[in-house]
Amino acid sequence: MRNKPRHEHWGSQIGVVLAVAGSAVGLGNFLRFPGQVVNYGGGAFMIPYVVSLLLVAIPISMSEWALGRFAGRHGYHSPLGMYYVASGRKRGWGIVGGMSMCVPFVIDMYYIFVEAWCLFYALKYLGGMLEPIGLGFTLGSGDFAGMRLGSGDEYERFFNATTGANQNGALFSRAGAPLLATTIFCVAINFLLVYRGVSKGIEKFSKRVAPLILLCALIMIIRVATLGNPLGRPGQSFLDGLGFMWNPTRDVYNASGEIIGRASVWTSLLNPETWLAATAQIFYSVSICICAVCTYASYVRPKDDIALSGLSATATNEFCEVVLGGLMAIPPAIMFLGSRAADGFSSSFQLGFIVLPNVFELMPLGQLCGFVFFFLLFSASVTSSMSLVLPVVAFFREAFRCSRGASVLLGAAIHLVGAFIVIWFTKGLTALDTYDFWFANFAPFLFAIFQTGLAAFVWGTAKLREEIALGSKIKPPTFLAFVVKYLSFPYLVVIAIFWASKNLKGRVLATMQDYVAQLSIGFFLLLLAFLFTLSVVTIRRWRAEGISDGYGIQTEKEDNSRS
Repeated sequence: MRNKPRHEHWGSQIGVVLAVAGSAVGLGNFLRFPGQVVNYGGGAFMIPYVVSLLLVAIPISMSEWALGRFAGRHGYHSPLGMYYVASGRKRGWGIVGGMSMCVPFVIDMYYIFVEAWCLFYALKYLGGMLEPIGLGFTLGSGDFAGMRLGSGDEYERFFNATTGANQNGALFSRAGAPLLATTIFCVAINFLLVYRGVSKGIEKFSKRVAPLILLCALIMIIRVATLGNPLGRPGQSFLDGLGFMWNPTRDVYNASGEIIGRASVWTSLLNPETWLAATAQIFYSVSICICAVCTYASYVRPKDDIALSGLSATATNEFCEVVLGGLMAIPPAIMFLGSRAADGFSSSFQLGFIVLPNVFELMPLGQLCGFVFFFLLFSASVTSSMSLVLPVVAFFREAFRCSRGASVLLGAAIHLVGAFIVIWFTKGLTALDTYDFWFANFAPFLFAIFQTGLAAFVWGTAKLREEIALGSKIKPPTFLAFVVKYLSFPYLVVIAIFWASKNLKGRVLATMQDYVAQLSIGFFLLLLAFLFTLSVVTIRRWRAEGISDGYGIQTEKEDNSRS
């Protein structure tokens, strides 16, 4: 019998909580969430968001922790093995789990590109910070040290030029080379940290970064709250920004910018896109239904707590998203751009890169604050993107029985192919937005339905309750499994049907009219076919060899008996 590697586990309980919280605290909280609020009706967006938090985030997060730890006990660390073992080793469910790997795969392909924007902005601010002592530097030709552009329009022009939003292939020119270099660096650092393992790489990095990003965010909130009305324009104060975020009605403008009425809250609530976006934002920010939490949970020790850990990670994320992320970006958007101007961003991520530099420009030591914020945001985004890389690496280890190093190299190679589409076709950020909608909004919704159905109806509510309660430091509510089965699952199905009946045809037609979007979807279909084939072959091999526990990794029982 061949020699088998030992199970890998988190080094400590607080380590896994910080790692899972770190996977959630990142670009989704501080950039994507404010952008979604602005694009989907301001306060009206918060109604389906809060409903989704109660019916989706908490119960489904707990079910993912339970599924992950259960599968980890049997030696499985990716959804391929998780779905397979939880379903009683049914081939069809295993294949569904393998195909769900397309979600973290594709999200990470554009997420790391946005991560590189953060690092690029941090370096820009660093150049301006060092300029007074004669050590300043520029990035790109004809540029200047630091970020002191003076207005929201100038920052928007700088953002479009930097990210290549004005033309395709811009990153492969001399001017775009610095951002291309930071993108390659971000890919390398993510896969390197995952290569080091969950305890020496991911956990160690998360412990150092999470407290720093929270401290920096609190400093930003205090500064934003003390700005008042920096431009002295009516309707553009800090309180107006809060009202935009929490008031479900909003002003309606005509083409010339005049207010012609107030939009009813029902305008947004009767729009299926709002409900889909709000629920998908929960998936994105809490890292559920994108293979992240369940993979992290599979490395929890068999009797370590998951109930308190899961609740702590979810609560930390929501605090960072609604309190910190919302207050940092949305009020300044209204203060500097006005409620009409803040409504026209093509990408959910643009808001933070255009608005926040205005805030830093008005702060004492603004160049230093800008560097610290964007560097820590970059660091926080690394903790999130690592949670997307880890399921991919685990999947290849299960499928090919290869070493961690080999699976890291394979994952990085496929990642670079998909990422090339995003970093070449940058005009209008079309490729990035196609990935963002179909693979961060739509695809997680479908796999959320499958996963919730698996946990509630196939694995069963009795096993779900038992797994959550095992080793728990708090008493989990007895109705949690009931909520997953009779509220969360129907809620997801109803929203999916509601959206598909009104919006699916239009979305598909719009996508098919743009050749860049077609190319993005084509790559996704090829990736899906690859994952399907690999899942079928892997499960067939498991069955032929009679493997009952993992991809050749011994169970805890075997491990203890040998020692």
